[in-house]
Amino acid sequence: MDEVFKALAGRSRRRLLDSLNARNGQTLRELCAGLDMARQSVSKHLAVLEAANLITTRRSGREKLHYLNAEPINAIADRWITQYDRARVHALADLKRALEANPMSDTEFVYTTYIKTTPERLWQALTDPAFTARYWGATFETDWRTGSPMTWRQRNWVGEDAEQVVLESKPYTRLSYTWHAITPEFAAEFGLPPAEVADWAREPRSKITFELEPQGETVKLTVVHDGFEPGSRILEGIRGGWPAILSSLKTLLETGEVLPEPVES
Repeated sequence: MDEVFKALAGRSRRRLLDSLNARNGQTLRELCAGLDMARQSVSKHLAVLEAANLITTRRSGREKLHYLNAEPINAIADRWITQYDRARVHALADLKRALEANPMSDTEFVYTTYIKTTPERLWQALTDPAFTARYWGATFETDWRTGSPMTWRQRNWVGEDAEQVVLESKPYTRLSYTWHAITPEFAAEFGLPPAEVADWAREPRSKITFELEPQGETVKLTVVHDGFEPGSRILEGIRGGWPAILSSLKTLLETGEVLPEPVES
């Protein structure tokens, strides 16, 4: 947490966060132009923000894209804001709301967290029904081989679809699969408005990717949910669901405690 507070103390770094909050996924060149700052200065500030996990980066061809990451702010809020008078942490709470108000671009969700575990254990937590049922409330029936079909089960809903497949499977490193089909049965099970769900079903199928990177005693987990069109209603929904699911995953792996009722997707 010390690194987070240090990073937030710099006005220029807060300006960079504001810029990414307004438009996420920017290159270094775009950030320099938008803030009228020297490239070397921006690079140094971005390094501090990335070390504090306030931003995360991904390669897209030859370009390096920068994304705002709200996970550290959520962690600070959970530890401090809920225990102390609201007035004393007004600025931090406002920043938390700002980061969550528009945390990602309008076509993808990117989120990074660090979990004190091993790549093998984290991979098991992402694929083993005994784990996914506890922190997510969902299970997946598949052999986790590239191209294999997936059957989703959540509460009394069963999702099966020919396009519901494993896209990439590199044990302990990278896992990607298509998101489940949006069906009337899904809407009925979770009490969702049929008309609204019908609109969701007309959207292109999205995909989820988990990237695992060992970092000493922890594993850096980057979650990318993309394939959305601008203005996607499904993206609006998953933005609120993923942080809670990933927080539950982290808690389970680091404490082994039985979690509250699983989070619904």
